[in-house]
Amino acid sequence: MKTGLFFGTYNPIHVGHLIIANYMVDFTDLDRLWFVVSPHNPLKEKDELLDEHERLELVKRATEHDHRFEVSDIEFNLPSPSYTINTLNKLKRDHPNQEFVIIMGSDNVENLEKWKDYESILENFSIYVYPRVDSDKAKHFDHPSIQFFDTPLLYISSSHIREALSGGHSIKYLVPDPVRDYIETHNLYQQPNLKE
Repeated sequence: MKTGLFFGTYNPIHVGHLIIANYMVDFTDLDRLWFVVSPHNPLKEKDELLDEHERLELVKRATEHDHRFEVSDIEFNLPSPSYTINTLNKLKRDHPNQEFVIIMGSDNVENLEKWKDYESILENFSIYVYPRVDSDKAKHFDHPSIQFFDTPLLYISSSHIREALSGGHSIKYLVPDPVRDYIETHNLYQQPNLKE
């Protein structure tokens, strides 16, 4: 079984994430995909993040009807901030017969050398890369473990969704309906919901 690991803070999850996930399972050799929800990405500001359990719930609601997808909270029980190498090592110990593949955007490939123990990641794992609009192809990391795929290119961002919500605008069609319903019912992404 070959499993893709789609890491992210998912702040919040949106249709762009789901389109990429669907492509990776449908058009590559992956059998399934796990959304790995990160409590805190060391390259992002923590005070912009909704509570991790709320973000986890949104991902579950977005994926609950697709048997190819699972949602993982493994990083919730690992030291914070979340370093990918620590998560990968834990997953390998817990699932020794599983082959894991990392899924990341091309913008992350540009910054791969900033990742903790990135050499070990490249040595032990394949990385499937999807394009990002603002990515500079000249900076792409060239390594045999990295493969690029032409996933549909959508310019939808979690930050745009947060801004829309804080401004009282609709996020219809930007997120799945169960996610939008949960966000609106619980008044998420208003200032009191964000971590101080």
